[in-house]
Amino acid sequence: MSDLMPTIAIVLPVYNEGEIIERTHARLRAVVDALPYPCTIYYVDDGSTDDTPRRLAALAETDARVEVITLSRNFGHQAALTAGLDLADGDIVITLDADGQHPPELIPQMIDLVRQGYDVVQTQRMDEYPGFSFKRWTSAAFYALINRISGTHIAPGTADFRALSRRAVDALRKMPEYHRFLRGMVAWMGFPTVILPYHPAERVGGKSKYSLRKMVKLAMDAIFSFSLVPLYIGVSLGGLMLLLALAEMVYVLSFWVTGRQDSLAPGWSSLMFVILIVGGMLMIVLGFIGVYVGYIFQEVKRRPVYLIRERKRVSPRASGTAQAQGEEEVGKR
Repeated sequence: MSDLMPTIAIVLPVYNEGEIIERTHARLRAVVDALPYPCTIYYVDDGSTDDTPRRLAALAETDARVEVITLSRNFGHQAALTAGLDLADGDIVITLDADGQHPPELIPQMIDLVRQGYDVVQTQRMDEYPGFSFKRWTSAAFYALINRISGTHIAPGTADFRALSRRAVDALRKMPEYHRFLRGMVAWMGFPTVILPYHPAERVGGKSKYSLRKMVKLAMDAIFSFSLVPLYIGVSLGGLMLLLALAEMVYVLSFWVTGRQDSLAPGWSSLMFVILIVGGMLMIVLGFIGVYVGYIFQEVKRRPVYLIRERKRVSPRASGTAQAQGEEEVGKR
């Protein structure tokens, strides 16, 4: 890699970011213009319902490096990233969000690290959610849980702001599962990885599209895709109830052995306690099994992770505009 002139692909999933997309692109363009490598920017419109499609089309008309991929509906952040990774044609592929919190100024450093031999340059968010907050606490709890119950270690504070070598992207494309947790999938591959810390900036505008419901769904995809511990919990609960049943049997037999069987009085409270405990555990176990069966059901249908409605390629007009702008900049220099 260090002896070649790599091509760069930058993938940004976009959902209802019409009010900030021009500012995001201007900031990204300032970084890309300074790169000595050919670069393509892929905007993946994840079924936006505002004026994002119109603004993305305008960017594609004025910047020859922009390609807009429009999905048929909102498939989710991970599906949109997958679409961009599947279509990105570059020796180095960089993914980041369009809200401005992932600083594009790190891109040159990320490229240098890939050229040094790392297949994955994973950024790590520092000082995440300063002070006490619900989001910070749940994030820390999630990473502690997933690293405890799965065989794949995921560094806390990491997200989908990373650079991947061509080899890593091709390997990721071989993992077509429907429920996708890209942070875990990238870590699972085991390619040489380096962590690049950064301090997040404020959002350029708007608000986060990751609601509590979406975060819970992503956490469930991570847990049930990378661990069988929930099933082992069910087995453990069954073993615990068996031990309790044996202890109860020994306790009752002790009354018969010592001739105190007349002391055995029917106890509705203890009976109901046991029934409720056993019933609750059975429901938990059946729930875990049901989730895994549901995941299997969705996998065996082999439906695509996403569907593309349109790809807006570089037009001759855009190419001419970009070339004229480049010549003007050269003339100024």
